[in-house]
Amino acid sequence: MCCAEWVATMQRELVVQARNGDLEAFTQLLKVSLRRLTGVANLILRDSDLAEDAVQDACLSAWRGLRALRDPDAWDAWLHRLTVRACYKVGRKERRRSMVELHVTSDPRPAPDRDISTDVVDRDWLGRELGRLGLDQRTVMVLHYYLDLPVSEVAEILDIPYGTAASRLHRGLETLRASMREQLEHDHDLVTELP
Repeated sequence: MCCAEWVATMQRELVVQARNGDLEAFTQLLKVSLRRLTGVANLILRDSDLAEDAVQDACLSAWRGLRALRDPDAWDAWLHRLTVRACYKVGRKERRRSMVELHVTSDPRPAPDRDISTDVVDRDWLGRELGRLGLDQRTVMVLHYYLDLPVSEVAEILDIPYGTAASRLHRGLETLRASMREQLEHDHDLVTELP
């Protein structure tokens, strides 16, 4: 049995135990998933406090609804779905917020041939631009690019048609591309104005 199969088997066993009321098994499942869920929520909501609230809501929903999870192998997809739904719920409550916080975290493994300041600037730009996208587009982009999920699975998690997910992804990318073109033109104009 290879490592991935062993991990899947262990997870399946923990899900079955948790479904039967074993709080320790549920806690172990969450420990494995919590970092990834928090990353997803942070990217979707662009606010660490709101993301923490959403993840807590998702975890509580998971505990309460665990008996309804028929397929233990669907744990990850189910937990992603609960997290996204919690993000939408929290995001709708906070829609009136006029300011979006940006928390830039450094990558512990910067590329050896790149200047770390370039990474910070790129991450800052991307964070700002993601924050300007609507919640629907941002969510699709996070699930597709951050979790590396195929569009079909993104659509399933969001409970929307495939075409809608693909359209949101396309519109989000087009918005980012247009913004990047504007930024590049602006930077080019600044360089040509230098004496």
